[in-house]
Amino acid sequence: MFLEIEKIAQILIYYIHAPMGGVALLAGGVALIVKKGNRTHKKAGLIFYYAMLISALTAFIISIMPNHESPFLFSVGMFSTYFLLGGYRSLKFRNKTHNVFIDKLIAVTMVITGLIMIIYPIIFHERVDVVLLIFGLVGISFGIRDIRLFQNKHKLREKWLTLHVGKMTGGYIASITAFFVVNQFLPYLFNWLLPGVIGSVYISYWIKKLNRKN
Repeated sequence: MFLEIEKIAQILIYYIHAPMGGVALLAGGVALIVKKGNRTHKKAGLIFYYAMLISALTAFIISIMPNHESPFLFSVGMFSTYFLLGGYRSLKFRNKTHNVFIDKLIAVTMVITGLIMIIYPIIFHERVDVVLLIFGLVGISFGIRDIRLFQNKHKLREKWLTLHVGKMTGGYIASITAFFVVNQFLPYLFNWLLPGVIGSVYISYWIKKLNRKN
């Protein structure tokens, strides 16, 4: 039985999770560097979305399998899924009749997951994990911000593009982070935090640029 589970885990890792993550890295990179809104951007973005979503969902499964339990992998999977779904669904905010129930559910799930990230190591390992603490706090802040924003439909329609750019880029940052962590290019914490820091600068640049246009 154990060997069968391990075989499934290996298949998920080497034939689905990792390859889809690689596709997401390439497609996401293309979507970031080409002109926003053109045909190439849309196609690359769509490939990135589905590839990264598959990779993130398999990360959830792998992270709870015997001998592969990993709160870190779970965290990356959660953040990736949150950003991807949020970024994709933000395109719907242009529609005045869009129902935000599912969006609220995603935001609430992110808040709950953020709390679990913080509490989990305290309960089970009797210590505070710096990485999970930071990611947990970030997740909670994003979730609460979304919940507040969903209360104002007019503002939501105005912000759809900045939300789309910010969250899809956030999903790409999550994929870069996973790539760095797996390959350990840098000292431990830097692998987890540096992609987010650089990505945040990129997101801030684009949001300011979009706000100037508006």
